[in-house]
Amino acid sequence: MLGYAGRNNTLRDQQSPVRCNRGMQKKTWNDKGLPYAGELAEQNFRDLLTILKWNHEHGIGFYRCTSQSFVPWNSQYKLQSLPNIDTIRELAVQCGEFIQEHNMRLSFHPDYFVKPASTTESTREKARKSLENHGSWLDLMNLPQTNEYPINIHIGGHYGDKESTADRFVEFMETVSSSVADRLVIENDDSPNLWSVTELVDKISSITDCPVTFDYHHHTFSSDGTTYREAFALAADTWENRPVTHYSEPAVLHEEEADRPQTHASYVDRVPSWLQTQADVMIECNGKELAVSQIQTAT
Repeated sequence: MLGYAGRNNTLRDQQSPVRCNRGMQKKTWNDKGLPYAGELAEQNFRDLLTILKWNHEHGIGFYRCTSQSFVPWNSQYKLQSLPNIDTIRELAVQCGEFIQEHNMRLSFHPDYFVKPASTTESTREKARKSLENHGSWLDLMNLPQTNEYPINIHIGGHYGDKESTADRFVEFMETVSSSVADRLVIENDDSPNLWSVTELVDKISSITDCPVTFDYHHHTFSSDGTTYREAFALAADTWENRPVTHYSEPAVLHEEEADRPQTHASYVDRVPSWLQTQADVMIECNGKELAVSQIQTAT
C-alpha cells in the first residue's frame, strides 16, 4: 500500500481545517497548562480519526501521524494527568479500531533531536522520554506492540566512532519498554558519513532485531556499494511484518530549486513496481495525499 506523512492538504484547506498537529508555544503552556494541552490533544485525536476515514475512502492505507504537537508538551506530564483523558482515550480507541478493522498502518517518525545513541546521557534520556511518549500514544489506541505500527527513527550520528555508537544504541534498546522496543525501526541516512542500510543491518539490527526502513532516496547518498534492490532486500529481511520503505525523488530532478541534492521534490513521477509489490511505501513529499492520488491514477 501507499501512504503519506503528516498534513492532508485537502482537509487542511477546508474552511474548518482538519489537522492533528495543534500545539502551543512555551508561554502558552506556562499560562494555560494541562487543560489547554488536553483540549488540543482531544482535537488532534478527533481529526486523526477524520483523516483516517478520508484516507480509507480514497484507497490510502498507510499514514504517518505527525510527531510534533500531536499531544502537546507531553514531555512535561503523563497522559493520565490530562483532565479530559477519558474523552481522549475514547477517541484514541476509535482510531485504533478503525485502523485494525480496515487493515491500515499508522506510524510515527520522531524528529532528529531524538538521538538514542548520543554520547550525552541527558540527550539519551530525552530520546527515551520522547519514544516512550510515542509508544503510549499507540498503546492508547490499543494498537498491538509490533512493527506493524512502527516508530521510525535515525540513529542520530556516528560521533566519531560507529562501533561505540552502535554499542550505545544496543544498550539504549535494553532500557526502553516493550511499547517502544517492539515498534522501533531504524532508517538509513542521506549521507555517506552516516548510516547505510548495510551498516544498520550488520551493526544494529542483527543484535537488537530492530527492523531497518529502506529509504530509496537516502540510499543514493549512502549506498555502501549496494544497489537499490540489494539494499532493499537486506532491509526487508529484518522485518517480521510487511516491510516499510520511504520513497521520494530529488527536487533537482523536477527542476525545482534546492540547496542540496538530498532535498525532496514536491511530487514524484512514479514508484518502482518492484518496491510497491514487496513493501508498504511512504511517499515523502509536500504533495502528500495529492501525490499518492497522482500515483494511483498513473498506475
